Amino acid sequence: MSEAASVPFSETKAPEAPDRLNRGALGLIDISASTMANIGPAYSFYFSAGFLFLTAGIAAPLTIIVAGIAIALLGNTLSQFSRVHPSTGGFISYVGKTFGGTSAVTTALLCGAGYIIAISSVLAICGGYLSLLLQYYFNVDIPWGIFSVVFTAGAIVMMVRGVAVSTKLAGLFFGFEMLVLVVVSVAALIKNGGHLSAVPFQPSHLAGGFSGLSAGFPLAVYLFIGWENSAALAEETNNPRRNVPRAIYMSVALMLVGYVLYAYATATGFKYNITLLNSVPIPFIAVSHNVAAWLAVFAWIAGLTSTLGVLISAVNSQARLIFNAGREGLLPRWLGKVHPTRRTPVNAIFAFIAIATAIIVVWALLHLAGGSKQSGQMTALNFFVDSSTMGTILLLVVYFLSNLALPFYYRRYQPGEFNVLKHAVLPVLGMIAVGVPVYYLVKPGQPSPLNWFPYAALGVIVVSVIYAFVMNRRDPELGDRVGSIIADE
Repeated sequence: MSEAASVPFSETKAPEAPDRLNRGALGLIDISASTMANIGPAYSFYFSAGFLFLTAGIAAPLTIIVAGIAIALLGNTLSQFSRVHPSTGGFISYVGKTFGGTSAVTTALLCGAGYIIAISSVLAICGGYLSLLLQYYFNVDIPWGIFSVVFTAGAIVMMVRGVAVSTKLAGLFFGFEMLVLVVVSVAALIKNGGHLSAVPFQPSHLAGGFSGLSAGFPLAVYLFIGWENSAALAEETNNPRRNVPRAIYMSVALMLVGYVLYAYATATGFKYNITLLNSVPIPFIAVSHNVAAWLAVFAWIAGLTSTLGVLISAVNSQARLIFNAGREGLLPRWLGKVHPTRRTPVNAIFAFIAIATAIIVVWALLHLAGGSKQSGQMTALNFFVDSSTMGTILLLVVYFLSNLALPFYYRRYQPGEFNVLKHAVLPVLGMIAVGVPVYYLVKPGQPSPLNWFPYAALGVIVVSVIYAFVMNRRDPELGDRVGSIIADE
């Protein structure tokens, strides 16, 4: 064991340079914009709305509202943790501080696997989306992989340069997409004013009633993935104990209102005809075309900037979780190194992107070997659906563990501040809310390849637990290091 690995961290004081990030570089607006850019409302809604309406029916906005409430319950959990123990490790630190070293390593591996698989869908779709755009307007067919490589390389350059510049760029992309989404939605509602109705909010119009609401729930939850972005930026945020919780609540609230507006405008734009709505690949784009051709151009561009914003903000935050795990010795220590002058987690960023790229290549080879509806070729869109679903299963497990940890954490470390509602009732409701999409993502009878995802997820969990157990046995001080690097100390 190296000297660095043999010296335990202090519970109250983290080691200084070279392993500290650029503290205080971000404010409330920065991390809020980064969180909403990570959610990527255009990116998420464009590629998920069709499936959501297909499963939930024309009353899909109701499903979004229920999902938003579930995410708010999760937001309470992360906010309560961040308020007393802001940490770049996020869920990893909180679960590990509560249940010990084995749970910390397990959570680190599940977080890493879930986020990397999910980000691979973003790497693919950023190129695939531009390929679709060029094909639509100019009838030019360029392989999406080329664009994905170019966009990814550009994003890496921005992220390595510094968290402030990359976060502000992602925030700029987010501002543009939000403006376009709201303008198109309002314009669509005005144009179809004679058809406005409360139909999309009536439970009777859910496909199959409660079963339709439940079936569409996982897709609606996916719309909000990225809501936890700000917690991983705690070390680089001024006053993280106050600003991280605020960013979480602000982001979830704005995204919920926005998604309900976009979904209602989409349903109204198709005059509540679910068959017609499901006949187009990106319903919101079709609605924008129906309003005005020039608005459709901006809607296409907003989809591209949204995807790039998700790429930058997601890798920025999620790579920091891996970085912190490496810094604390939960994962290989070389992941916990920062750039000597820019204070960015370069090793974690490169590892994050490299593994995600490898997943795309392997997935493509599996399609070639097994064949597909596209004559064995993997399109960016079908890969997006597959990989985002697989990644979400693992992340939902992490969300569940975090809710489970909250009451035990407060009882152990903050007994004087324990509140039955905030630290017991709401986390239990959060676990129930997480359990619903998990059930519908893993239940039998799903089409291939979704039917083998539960087994793959179970395999990742088992391997993670075994590896974590071995690591904890080899390094008894591991549990003491979990969460030892507090963001504002």
